[in-house]
Amino acid sequence: MPNHDEFRPMRSRGRARTREDRGEVAHRSLDTTFAEYAAKYGLTPPGEEAVTDDPPYGDRWTTWPDSTPTQRGPRPHPDWVITELGAVDTELGILKTGKEADVFLVERSVPEATRRTLMAAKRYRDPKHRMFHRDVGYREGRRDRESRVNRAMAKGSAFGREAVAGQWAHAEFAALSTLHSAGVAVPYPVQIVGTELLMEFIDDDGGGAAPRLAQLRPDTAELHDLWEQLAHNLSLLALAGYAHGDLSAYNLLVQHGRLVVIDVPQIVDVVGNPHGREFLDRDVRNVGGWFVARGLDPARVDRLGSDLAADARLD
Repeated sequence: MPNHDEFRPMRSRGRARTREDRGEVAHRSLDTTFAEYAAKYGLTPPGEEAVTDDPPYGDRWTTWPDSTPTQRGPRPHPDWVITELGAVDTELGILKTGKEADVFLVERSVPEATRRTLMAAKRYRDPKHRMFHRDVGYREGRRDRESRVNRAMAKGSAFGREAVAGQWAHAEFAALSTLHSAGVAVPYPVQIVGTELLMEFIDDDGGGAAPRLAQLRPDTAELHDLWEQLAHNLSLLALAGYAHGDLSAYNLLVQHGRLVVIDVPQIVDVVGNPHGREFLDRDVRNVGGWFVARGLDPARVDRLGSDLAADARLD
């Protein structure tokens, strides 16, 4: 018969460990393991103050250094633009939702200082959630520097759709920069990072967003003043070779009586786009209808259309 004692596990030599011994070894092992893990992943040991790269308040550090000089607004920058690298961005809520992008209110401030400013952050949606209406028509005449990007956009590939989406944000930033420099009343473009465009927040007397033209009920004198402002701004646009492309009473703000043109991602090069004149006439017709419905002489609308075509050298 086999000797079953031969199959018994061998005991380790030396003194047997007590429960206290085993606890001390386990405790020492856990401490060592945590220390190594904390050192590797930047964790804070118990009892010590956490040290992080998070801002002292707000949602993120300023994105100003993330933009190159060409991705920042025209110089000289207005005094209210905060360029300090230690500034903090705090999101305060949503201002507007749209088909292509959503607009948020963001405060940029400097910790331990009284400097702070409000900006509108327009964030273009990812390609799966964008709804750019009449996209191809607006983009006629626009070209990317790389031929492969143009081919991809023409084919409608995934890469091409991504390129189209990026074009809208950068097209609006470039348009705002050009129009601001030309004297058109538009929000000052602070910077662009990816598909987020930060710009001047056009406020009202109470600190909220300025009303759209469509929300107003102006008297006769105000109506004529707003029309003159509109004609002046559209003339500056046409002289620079552009039409808004989607103008209506809903993308014009009125700040303390001052008319401000907004929403220009689809701005049209009226010379390069074969339908440039049609876009220009439609802008005048759409917004002119709002003014005529409130008492403006229709002849003034017709006259503006002719004047803008001459300014853009289309006649």
